[in-house]
Amino acid sequence: MEPMSIANAMVAGQMSQMQSAMAANMLRMNAVAAGEIVKVIEAAQQNLNSLANVAPGVGQNLNITA
Repeated sequence: MEPMSIANAMVAGQMSQMQSAMAANMLRMNAVAAGEIVKVIEAAQQNLNSLANVAPGVGQNLNITA
């Protein structure tokens, strides 16, 4: 085997290893993001539950001019 083809094979192997590591990192980041989204949805549900006892019409007329 020629030295150049050996070098090319080694570089290709390193690149594929780096791509695999990056893909694993992205999957881990997606899993963390999904967990955070679940926390936000749960918090929103708790907020809605706490507003269930509020009288109808509360919060409809809000003046935000300063």
